Amino acid sequence: MNDAGFLIYVAEDNEWYQRLLVHQLSLNPDYEVKAFSSGKEVLDAMDKQAPKVLTLDYRLGDMTGEKVLSLVSQRFPDTSVIIVSEQGEIETAVELLKMGAFDYLVKSDDIRERLHNTIQHIRENEGLRKKVDTLKKEVQTKFSFEKSIIGQSKAIQKIFTLIEKAIQTNITVNVTGETGTGKEVVAKAIHYNSKRKDQSFVAVNMSAIPAELIESELFGHEKGAFTGAATRRKGKFEEAHKGTLFLDEIGEMDINFQAKLLRAIQEKEITRIGGNETIKVDCRIIVATHRNLLEEVKKGNFREDLYYRLSGLPIALPPLRDRDKDVLILAMHFIRGFCKENDIEEKKLDESAKRKLLSHTFPGNVRELKSVVELAAVMSSGDEISAEDLTLADSDALPDVMASEATMREYNRRIVNMYMERFDNDTKKVADALDIGQTTVYRLLKEDKEAKVSD
Repeated sequence: MNDAGFLIYVAEDNEWYQRLLVHQLSLNPDYEVKAFSSGKEVLDAMDKQAPKVLTLDYRLGDMTGEKVLSLVSQRFPDTSVIIVSEQGEIETAVELLKMGAFDYLVKSDDIRERLHNTIQHIRENEGLRKKVDTLKKEVQTKFSFEKSIIGQSKAIQKIFTLIEKAIQTNITVNVTGETGTGKEVVAKAIHYNSKRKDQSFVAVNMSAIPAELIESELFGHEKGAFTGAATRRKGKFEEAHKGTLFLDEIGEMDINFQAKLLRAIQEKEITRIGGNETIKVDCRIIVATHRNLLEEVKKGNFREDLYYRLSGLPIALPPLRDRDKDVLILAMHFIRGFCKENDIEEKKLDESAKRKLLSHTFPGNVRELKSVVELAAVMSSGDEISAEDLTLADSDALPDVMASEATMREYNRRIVNMYMERFDNDTKKVADALDIGQTTVYRLLKEDKEAKVSD
């Protein structure tokens, strides 16, 4: 790692020890070292130029180590502070580390080696921090409106207006829409353009979590809370602290847990399973569902009080069939991205392909379109994609399952089997396409297998 000009300040009022520290640190040509004898001197210097590292004598003549550390932590958060003390008091060291000190070193014969090792760790951490900052900027750019949500139709322009309103406050957002319309993309666009963009975005698919594991997943658990809980585990609420918690497919949540979720959102606090400590959490809530939650309330599947708590700002995503020529704009966006990613020459849609795409209803919406045009880019032989290269779901296939008389249960099994073939045995995709739970798919497949055995 090349860190020429890596600035280090030494705050030490013992002249002999100050010279020792400066000499030892200056042996590394990457380091630029400056020395100070008091807290005021070093703080004044930091106002002009903050160092990467400050080695701080615990007992300066004019200020305590705690005072200087507190001021540095508040005013210069990017400076790492190493406390250097004549005493190895554990309680003092722990308290200073809690206050933000990077390390606590005792003045001893091995101070040189320990000091160099600690600064090397700081340099490594800085490198990692830079990489994380770069990745954050890349993600934020990726989820800027013009990059993540593609389209020019009136329907999608309305969505842009609602997102603009959502990013201005911490209001709960309720994103609805058919499967494949881009609900998570909208949630990320809101997060990465809001004041919380530098904090975590934590997504949880509620339909993928068994009812008995939901509480542990969201609230976490203590070691030994239940069989298999070998260590303490933070839940998604804690992971999303100061950031955004995205609860996808909220309509699939088990009703027995809904009261606990309501309390956590209202009180902004949770308790891990097996624990007694109340943990404060500050996370923005965004939920999404392809179901009509009000209808689920009427059916008794969703608590009314939770429904109103989550209503917040509603954003109803339009299906692709209602987005006019956005189909072609999105198709070309996906084709360009796919060709670039796979290092192949960019391909275009010919007129026959455009007509075929515009005439299709896209029950799988944007997700289906992306899959279709990426496959077409592979199948086409020239620099243009034609209608023959586009493999679209056969809308006339469904009546084939009704070619012979059967019970409703048998028809359900036939439909699930047909979709299992279409989606290459991916039960999640089948559940999404049929608007049913994944457990229902498993149950129907099991019934079908048992029926065939009995026959």
